[in-house]
Amino acid sequence: MESLSLPVLNPLLASRSNLFRNQSSRMTSPLNNFPRGCSTSLSTVRRLRVGVVKMQAVDEDIDLKQMRDMAAAKKRWDGLLREGKVKLLTPREAGYAISLSNKPLLDVRPSSERNKAWVKGSTWVPIFDNDDNLDAGTLSKKVTSFAMGGWWSGAPTLSFNRFFLSKVEEKFPKEAELIVACQKGLRSLAACELLRNAGYENLFWVQGGLESAQDEDLVTEGVQPLKLAGIGGFSEFLGWTDQQRAQAAKEGWGYRLVYTARLFGVILAADALFVGAQQLGHYIQELRGH
Repeated sequence: MESLSLPVLNPLLASRSNLFRNQSSRMTSPLNNFPRGCSTSLSTVRRLRVGVVKMQAVDEDIDLKQMRDMAAAKKRWDGLLREGKVKLLTPREAGYAISLSNKPLLDVRPSSERNKAWVKGSTWVPIFDNDDNLDAGTLSKKVTSFAMGGWWSGAPTLSFNRFFLSKVEEKFPKEAELIVACQKGLRSLAACELLRNAGYENLFWVQGGLESAQDEDLVTEGVQPLKLAGIGGFSEFLGWTDQQRAQAAKEGWGYRLVYTARLFGVILAADALFVGAQQLGHYIQELRGH
């Protein structure tokens, strides 16, 4: 089997290294731009430089740990599939297994995806779910995630569901034949590994996730097509995702006109805000002049 290409499960992990890198670049700029005659002591400059070096070292450690963790996970997951401990199904084969053999489908997606669309009759137990805590640490993660691209992609802050195994065990015996699926096929592999280690030996993994299913492959329910359940943010609002482009190719100009109108609306709103800011600036200057 070809080696799977597996990105990090948590987008925050990928964003942390970029955050450190951006912070490092911001810290180095004062060292290169001290004005002549500045009274900053040499020791202060040295402390700043030491801080930059330490942050760069942390950045490299995070990247290295990510690479090692993902390489180890990839090796384990490839092994499960290669050795037949987890069997591979296409979305169409999964649909046949559900309809003809009455095999249960375990949906391990977070609620943000599940609530948009789901396979009819599937059982939902998320392996990662939206982190709704309001403590300082979680809020910091949410702000970081939003600033590092969450506003565009709509990717939520997720946390591991520590009740995942116990919930699955409540619903399915260890001898059950389980089809495990997520949106893109990554978190479901992690779920298969956990379930296999817990004693489930009849596991089927949906290759490519539910997003790769064609309309006729699975019987679905929900407010959106299954392919669009994993998108969000400003990119979804503008219709600039690959999934929406594919949908537009099927549905024609009517679908495209909706998002074209939204784009023009955003441009007009931005222009209005710019003009309003200019007028406010002129008004403030006039008040100061009086």
